[in-house]
Amino acid sequence: MRETLLVELLTEELPPKLLERIGAAFRSGIGDALISQDFAPADTLVEGYASPRRLALTVADVVDRQPDRTVTRTGPARAAGFTAAGAPTPALAGFARSCGVAVEQLETAKDPKGQEIFVFHSVQPGKTLAEALPGILAEVLPRLPVAKVMRWGSGEAQFVRPVHGLVVLHGSVVLPVTAMGLLAGNTTRGHRFLSSGPLTIAHADHYAATLEDKGRVLASFAVRRSRIDAALRSAAGEARVLAGPALLDEVTALVEWPAVYAGTFDAGFLAVPQECLILSMQQHQKYFPLGDRDGKLLPRFLVVSNLETATPQSIIHGNERVLRARLSDARFFFEQDRKTPLADRIARLEDVVYHNQLGSMRARVHRLEALAGTIASLLDVDVSAARRAATLMKADLVTDMVGEFPELQGLMGRYYALHDGESAAVAEAIEAHYHPRFAQDSLPQTPLGACVALADKLDTLAGIYGIGLVPTGDRDPFALRRAALGVIRILIESQLPLALPQLLQHAVDGFAANTLAASTVADLNGFILERLRGVLRERDYSAEEIESVVSQSPERLDRVLLRLDAVRAFRALPEAQSLAAADKRIRNILKKSAPTEGSALDGGLLPEPAEKALYAALLACEPVVDDHLVRLDYAAALRHLAQLREPVDTFFTEVMVNAEDPALRANRLALLQRLGHLMNQVADLSRLGG
Repeated sequence: MRETLLVELLTEELPPKLLERIGAAFRSGIGDALISQDFAPADTLVEGYASPRRLALTVADVVDRQPDRTVTRTGPARAAGFTAAGAPTPALAGFARSCGVAVEQLETAKDPKGQEIFVFHSVQPGKTLAEALPGILAEVLPRLPVAKVMRWGSGEAQFVRPVHGLVVLHGSVVLPVTAMGLLAGNTTRGHRFLSSGPLTIAHADHYAATLEDKGRVLASFAVRRSRIDAALRSAAGEARVLAGPALLDEVTALVEWPAVYAGTFDAGFLAVPQECLILSMQQHQKYFPLGDRDGKLLPRFLVVSNLETATPQSIIHGNERVLRARLSDARFFFEQDRKTPLADRIARLEDVVYHNQLGSMRARVHRLEALAGTIASLLDVDVSAARRAATLMKADLVTDMVGEFPELQGLMGRYYALHDGESAAVAEAIEAHYHPRFAQDSLPQTPLGACVALADKLDTLAGIYGIGLVPTGDRDPFALRRAALGVIRILIESQLPLALPQLLQHAVDGFAANTLAASTVADLNGFILERLRGVLRERDYSAEEIESVVSQSPERLDRVLLRLDAVRAFRALPEAQSLAAADKRIRNILKKSAPTEGSALDGGLLPEPAEKALYAALLACEPVVDDHLVRLDYAAALRHLAQLREPVDTFFTEVMVNAEDPALRANRLALLQRLGHLMNQVADLSRLGG
């Protein structure tokens, strides 16, 4: 019998920020298990449901019993099954005994290698759905993505939240399944206040409709999210909803029957930076701020309530009253903070521990001042402005506003710096030094901002990596990977003419002697280049193209994309594969027989016509390629190398490199070494195949 299966866990309020993930894992875990155990076809429809107080799923076309399975056990090889006298060997007799049959009842078959072996086929009766489900639940539930579980009742059951109900329906039949100490039934609960009472699910196919019609619960996370989104847009009218998807997801996980109401607040609060007000509304109250078309905050907000009513005035006024208190706090913090200039707060950073092995935040500011100034001098940027921005850029960490809202660090520094009379350039750099904060975040928009942003990230990398706190697996508590990606993006996308090893050395030099490991610069360079590989893969360069450039440990990351584009164009040339193969051959030869140090190439000691022709082509090619490289026209440099294909191919066909004459052999090796150097100034061509 094929019917829809319903499984529901009725719980106490689930963690809102995890609800969507938990619901998806619940759906996929049970659905995949039913499919893998042949209770449902591979293309069956699996619907997941996740609301604040329930996890559920329905699976279509589920049979009430697995089909019987043929189980094949393999035994010893036929050749090893009998003694010379024809009696079964102990191995064969033991295999037959373990199968519960006589030797004569065993069959033979060929294994994947073609060897004949003994086998035994048996039929394993399929389990009923009721028999299999407890095991499936016992396997899936502990693997849901939650950090901590709770105990309740006798303490035997464990789950992210206490479970108070279990529904298991196969069509209209209740299956006698026990889980979490509960026996399954067909009744559940709806909305705490709007439901018509306990709900009986007559059939698994009626689950979502019954909850919606009688229980006032939208059980589907996706449906609930869509309804809220549409209601917010409708209530906003011509205004913009100033909130991202994260808040929408969180609110979706907090309500079962959403209703959107509009509230207002005193326009006088708009004197406070709108980022403070928006964050207060979103983080503390889960409200949706509204703005005009330009994104300027309006004195209006939307609240998603879990209670639909025809007279929502008390709900609206209650939320307005709570918000007024929150915004009053934000205004108080802002006004108090501005009474103390950022420069006067720097001394307090001495009491803020950056890391117990690296000293205080004040000591870090000293390093950042020097490093930002050095980077500014390399970029011909105002050094005094860079040092001033670096001096002030951590001072907002000891303000009341950032203490309440750490997400505003840097941003509040900009506001306070402008209030203190600092230049606009310095104020903008103070905010920009945290950018990019995540993968698609904006970069610092000014050279001064780039200087302090690089200084901040390089100091973090050098200090934390240098004391051995290296990221492992998915653990990166100090966000070193993010810092490395920030350095890469700033250097590449802002086209800064800075050498990465030199930057790392300057960062390391800012720490006291013997504080960091001696290999920090080299190790960090490798760490950043590994992150660079990932960045380039996301830009759709092939693995061979990336390795041809990154394997050479490029110092100037601002030129990496130019080199990669040149490599891609070179690979399209008909000569590319031949030259790549030749380069690989040159490298292999030189690994085994490198020319002695100081040996010079002597054109007069090349007797064979093929090597004379290659030498002449090399001399003609070198100045042209060098000129292209000086002008950073890497594509032209590689195109010009294509003319070496014929003399290179002829050389390897007609010339024996490892000649018996030591002088001649050394000269030919020197010729190959010079050729290899010319061919690999843009990229390692041997990495391109051939």
